Amino acid sequence: RRTRTIGLVAPGVSDYGPTSVATAFNFAARAERYSVETVSALDPDPAAVREVIESLLRQRVDAIVLIVVDIGVLEVVRGLDLSIPVVAAAATARRSPLIVSIDQYRGARSAVRHLAELGHTRILHLAGPQRAPDAVERIRGWRDELGSRRLEVVEPRHGDWSAASGYRLGADLDIGPGAAVFASNDHMSIGLLSALRERGLRVPEDVSVVGFDDVPEAGYLYPALTTVRQDFASLGELMMQKVLIAVEEPDSVTEDTPLPTHLIVRNSTRPQGPRTVGG
Repeated sequence: RRTRTIGLVAPGVSDYGPTSVATAFNFAARAERYSVETVSALDPDPAAVREVIESLLRQRVDAIVLIVVDIGVLEVVRGLDLSIPVVAAAATARRSPLIVSIDQYRGARSAVRHLAELGHTRILHLAGPQRAPDAVERIRGWRDELGSRRLEVVEPRHGDWSAASGYRLGADLDIGPGAAVFASNDHMSIGLLSALRERGLRVPEDVSVVGFDDVPEAGYLYPALTTVRQDFASLGELMMQKVLIAVEEPDSVTEDTPLPTHLIVRNSTRPQGPRTVGG
């Protein structure tokens, strides 16, 4: 009685990460000769997401996949008890056989480690939305890496993933000697770079900046942005593999290790200390 159709619950935003994951999942599903019925949950409220799931169930889909951008929705996913598999892409410290993710926590730690190893002693964080699982895990990684090095923790300031929010937060950020900024995504970094430039602060001479995502524009900014690369294509493929196993061999579903990230070092970071001649 299978329909070879998968219901995809996508967030009602055009942010780079969720959009890239949804695209990759669609390609992976098509390669397996499945069609995808995509429904955007315009409101991340858990009740609204439940309604979207119920609408997909009425279409007799073989499985449901969610791209989770709100911690409340993640709890809804954990509480679902349906007759078909439910696979979620969500950053969380609490792993589950039907949750796949990219390792936001270790990615954040690698960003902060890089800045600390360059000699920065004050590493600020521009975080994403407070209810975003990715932002929560990146804050956790930032805090833990600072704690392991006994560096000062200044409470993070929250943006909304947009360049505008990075610009707004960067306009009055308390930047002092030895400072660096870890921004929770590249678009916020773009706004931050603009704000710092308007304040007469040079990147990386005065302030080092690290982003997250490695958007296509990151290498063409001025300066080119040091960032943490996520493999969205692999995450989309992993989601589809998980669906296939859950549909065809439900007893064989096992917990996956989060996919790794990769630090991409470019020109927006540099070692601290006096410049040498010709440096």
